Amino acid sequence: MKKAKTEYDFIVVGSGIGGLVSSVLLAMEGHSVLVLEKNHQVGGSLQVFSRDKVIFDTGVHYIGSLDEGETLHSIFKYLGIIDDLKMKRLDDDCFDMIRLPDGSTFKHGQGYSNFKEGLLEKFPKEEKAIDLYLAKMQSICKEFPLYNLEVEDGFSYIDKPELMSESAFGFITSITENKILQSVLLGNGLLYAGETKTTPLYVLALIMNSYLKGSYRMENGGSQIAKLLTKRLHSLGGKVMKRQEVVRANYQEKRIISVETKSGETFFAQNFISNMHPRITTQVFGIENFRPAYRTRLNKLKNTVSSFMLYLSFHENSFPYLNYNMYAYSQNEVWNTVKYDESHWPQALFICTSAVKNQGEFAESLSAMAYMDYKEVEQWSSTFNTVANSGNRGEEYAKFKREKEEQVIEKLEEIFPDIRKSIKGIYCSTPLTYKDYIGTEDGSLYGIKKDCNNIMHSKINTKTRVPNLFLTGQNLVFHGVLGATIGALVNSFNFIEDKYLIEKINKAK
Repeated sequence: MKKAKTEYDFIVVGSGIGGLVSSVLLAMEGHSVLVLEKNHQVGGSLQVFSRDKVIFDTGVHYIGSLDEGETLHSIFKYLGIIDDLKMKRLDDDCFDMIRLPDGSTFKHGQGYSNFKEGLLEKFPKEEKAIDLYLAKMQSICKEFPLYNLEVEDGFSYIDKPELMSESAFGFITSITENKILQSVLLGNGLLYAGETKTTPLYVLALIMNSYLKGSYRMENGGSQIAKLLTKRLHSLGGKVMKRQEVVRANYQEKRIISVETKSGETFFAQNFISNMHPRITTQVFGIENFRPAYRTRLNKLKNTVSSFMLYLSFHENSFPYLNYNMYAYSQNEVWNTVKYDESHWPQALFICTSAVKNQGEFAESLSAMAYMDYKEVEQWSSTFNTVANSGNRGEEYAKFKREKEEQVIEKLEEIFPDIRKSIKGIYCSTPLTYKDYIGTEDGSLYGIKKDCNNIMHSKINTKTRVPNLFLTGQNLVFHGVLGATIGALVNSFNFIEDKYLIEKINKAK
């Protein structure tokens, strides 16, 4: 076993957006930082892959809050990456299109005024309900200071359980009896795996507001964010090591002194930050080092649903580029699609075309996402396949994927009748893909499910019982690039004074 000579101030396990942002924030304060990543590519859900000379995003297809002066734009500016990001802004009058079973479509416009104007065209008698919806979104967002890059003395991001216990579905159905408007307001719920019985209103509000404040696609894939953060970390003296899967930790007087990787190397640090799922974190860092009650609570927490992704490459100049996303439904109850009858799958699709540099009239590719229960692939759960550790799941699995690909393409044909003529290549991923690459037991896209019926149960603190082990990532506040980035800020406050850091970020605007 090789023994590393260097002792770092921080070792970050996992290079998802939460881990990379945490690393750069600490390095900017003069700390020495090492990031250990098990995959051949950094970025977690920001990873991409290439087929037919086309780049496909695996998890992040568009990002909100990127207009100048907005929260994510300001944080990225402070981190020193915003000027190098290659982005394409989605259409002002329609960044998301909701398509219901009868083929009718409805637009979500960027900005509160565009959003309202687009809905009033289809729902002229529902102005009061639309105003109530928008006012509620804004009022909820004001209740979360850090979301607005503000700091209040003694405030925790989860200090308002009454607010966070309000049901999203309950609120929407209380402001209007119009079933179609209800479906349209809830229509992009695939962004956060919205469910009628559990999803809190604050999750809908924080995420929806961010997309109203600047929705963008990353040209040639979201991996550029991870690459720029890695480059920034290197410029500050930090280091990222890929293909280094952490498998255990070594302790001395109840503190971690080092971690060991699957390759047999040992790395030493004063502090350790895990970007892994909290349950995986306890397993890697030794379950005996965490209180039984904490382990029991983590084991009871449910993850959000996983997905099946279809990726299509197109023949040149054959399929139009769509500068918006589409949420297409086969049933009107749009939030009753997480649990589905396999014989009627898929009941909901997220559809987007990818943006490239100098994007023209035609698209190079299209991605379509459908919910998929892990149980559908559980029979192959003992297999493993990544670029770093390749494996074969067998012919039955390949057959399963081909059948699912065909089912999704048939749904796409209902929307784009001539799409088969454009298809050059067909590729897909399943919950097993996300399990292997992202590191959740069931391939969950959005981590731990927030439940409005028991909001404190899903509270995850950045501090652990181990005095020098901390958590970051999408499970802390909410998911997505913005949610995980805010989670990284929450984590950094353990080491950097909050008002000091927020002031520096706001000065960088």
